[in-house]
This record gives sequence, structure tokens and C-alpha cells, in this order.
Amino acid sequence: MELFRDTHFDFLKWKWPFIGASLLLTAVGMASWAMKGGLSYGIDFKGGAEMRVRFQAEPPVDKIRTELAQKIKGEISVQPITGTGSPELLIGTELTNETELNANRDLIETSLRGMFGGTEGKVDLNNTSSEDLANTLRGRAGIPVAEDEIQKLVNGIRDFRIAKGGIIASLDDLSGVPGVSAEVLGSIKEAGVVGKFAILSTDVVGPKIGAELKQKAVYATLYSLAAMLIYIAFRFEWIYGLAAVIAVFHDTLITLGLFSLTNREISLTVVAALLTLVGYSMNDTIVVFDRIRENMKTRRAGSMTDLINDSINQTLSRTILTSGLTFLTALALWLFGGDVLEGFSFALVVGICVGTYSSIFVASPILVFWQDFVASKKPAAAAAAARPVSIEKPVEQATSKKKVVRRY
Repeated sequence: MELFRDTHFDFLKWKWPFIGASLLLTAVGMASWAMKGGLSYGIDFKGGAEMRVRFQAEPPVDKIRTELAQKIKGEISVQPITGTGSPELLIGTELTNETELNANRDLIETSLRGMFGGTEGKVDLNNTSSEDLANTLRGRAGIPVAEDEIQKLVNGIRDFRIAKGGIIASLDDLSGVPGVSAEVLGSIKEAGVVGKFAILSTDVVGPKIGAELKQKAVYATLYSLAAMLIYIAFRFEWIYGLAAVIAVFHDTLITLGLFSLTNREISLTVVAALLTLVGYSMNDTIVVFDRIRENMKTRRAGSMTDLINDSINQTLSRTILTSGLTFLTALALWLFGGDVLEGFSFALVVGICVGTYSSIFVASPILVFWQDFVASKKPAAAAAAARPVSIEKPVEQATSKKKVVRRY
């Protein structure tokens, strides 16, 4: 399928407006870094505890944030998660040392229980482990005596809770669980309750590990750029590799700048998106460069600008199809993927747009600038070679010869 056929757009005519826009975006992004003291990192890099909590009803986000800020030191983030079908919050706390890991988790759980009602000395089926639930039910009236039967009952309740999205709305709903008779349900009601929230997951990263992950993420990006520079320099010429790496580095800077401007955090998933964009943008640039190289072999007349414009026009259909379809996929993730994928999808959406135009308006003009620079040096070298060289003969100095008279 070819969307554009035999086009003759003068892309390089607009190189300076796009280069100016790139420089402006880069400068604004770096200024934002400086004003905010750097990028905002998630707990993957700075260390912390992140807890995903589901509620039976819409929770008071501001009240939870205020309550936790009074009990937990450091930065507290409480972010609603949309698109899950049930009210959910992502609660994150910053850590200063390894000993705070479990303490912060306990404080969050205790604070939530205090706000949404305690369990009145009973086990909370929405937050208890299978082992604790088995220990609570063991020996009660109506509960099977055999250990395997108890485990089967506990596993059935656990599977039912998972099927309900991690939270049980009412104990009466357990009547449909295999093995839960009226007598068993009565014993469960005596021993347990269902809380108004359920902790779905807890991710904990120590500060030391976070710093190490940050360093490795930077190294991974730099190593990938260096490897691509070496490969393209070997496959094409060194100037092609330099142009491609500059364009990809430009894409990364602008994407990170927009993360800073929009107050988004850098997490491991965002780093994965950035590395994906490095490969995607590089591939798009190589396609254009490969067509430029092919045209240079077959065309001897015309300027470098015309040759590059023709090459971009010849690959335009492929660029629109691949970039357009990939952009639509990333846009769908951004709009409907929820908060968990928001950073990843935002990086893809921005990176695809920036990477596509950088292949045309950043990488390609570098080849023109280099060709013009080389061409400007050739006339000077040719003129120097054609200039007649005047050789001054050394002036012969008259020497007076003295006649030596020897006397014997």
C-alpha cells in the first residue's frame, strides 16, 4: 500500500523552523530541569514504598493524603487510578533508609483502617493471607476438621476474592463458594469481616537499589547510542552515524523535557519506553539514510539538498504508515491504559511524533551542512594547488679569493 506516490515536497525548505522549534523545546525543557532541581523520579529510582489499594466506594483522596502526611515523613503521593472499573489509589512514600520499608507499609495500612473502620478484632478477609485465614477458621463449628478440606475452603475464598477484583463486598457473597454451607458461612461471619478497602499489591524499592537502577538506566541509554553510532559509521559513513545519534539524542532530550514540564515521574517503564524510542527513531532515520545512499550511487547530477528531498519523498509512504499506525496504538494506550501505563504511553506518543520529524528535519540537514562544509574546503584546496609557486634563488654573495703565497 502506497499513500503517496511521485511526490516532490521540498522538506528541507522548512528545516530552519523545525530546528528552531527543537532548540526552543530543548531549552525550555532544560530550564524546567534547572528550576525544579532535576527530573522527578518514581520510587523505582529514589527508593520508596508504593501500595495499590482498591476501595468499595470512592475514597476521599485529599483526606487520605493529609492523614498520611501527618504520620509519615518525606514525600507522600496519592494518585487515583482510572479505567479499572473500581475506585483505586496508588499510594507512594519516600524512603530515607532501609529500616523504613516495612514501617511505612504498616503505617499506611493502619491509617486506612482508622479512616474506614477497623475489623473489631476479627480477621479482614479482604486483606488477610491464606495462612492467617486458615488459622482463624481452624477448630470452629461447621469448619471441616481435615487439613486438606480447610485448605480447599481457604483457597476457594481466595479465588473468589481474586475473581471479584481483590475485594469482597459482603460476606453473604461467599455463599456461592464451593464448600461454604450455611453453617460454614455462619462461622466465617463470627470470625471475620470484609473491610472497605483491599491492598492489591505493594512494591518496595530501597534507596540504594533505586540509585543503582538510575545509574544503570543512564548507562543503558548511552551504551545503546554509542553502539548505534559505531554500527551506522561502519555501515554508512561516520557522518551518517553522527547525524542519527544527534537526532536520537534530540528526541530523548525533548521527551524528558516534556516530562519535567508536565510534572511526570520517571520510572522503569518510562526508561523502557525511551529505549524503545531510541530504536524506533534510529530505524526510521536509517530507512531515509539508506535511500539517500542508493540515490547517491545512481545520480551524479544535482545538489545534495535535491537528492535528500527526493529520498525523503520516496520513503514518505512508508514513514506515514509505520509512524501513523504506531502513533495510534500508543495514543490508545495513553487514553485508555489508565494511570499505570500513563508514563509509558505518554513517552511513546511524544517520542514517535518527535522522532518522525527529527529523521527529516534534524538528521537529514546535518548531511547537507557537512556536504556544504566539505565543498567549501575543496575550492580553497584546489586554488592553493593551482597557484604558481615563486622560488626565490639565493643571492650569490661575491667572495673574494685571496691568493695565498707560499714561501719556501
